Amino acid sequence: MGNRLFQEARQYVQLAKDASTEGSEDTQQTIQRAKNALSSAYANTTTAEQEQLRELQTELNQLQ
Repeated sequence: MGNRLFQEARQYVQLAKDASTEGSEDTQQTIQRAKNALSSAYANTTTAEQEQLRELQTELNQLQ
């Protein structure tokens, strides 16, 4: 089913995007969690997954 850390990173980035769209008070906290998930996942992924994580990081940076 794939790398668990990679899947969690994708999930947290989506949560951050949703929180940003909704104007949630927890947006910054959710963004921080997504950043942590991306960092954790990066070291344990394939080259192809790392490219996808970089794209997710770009999306996350646009929320700030």
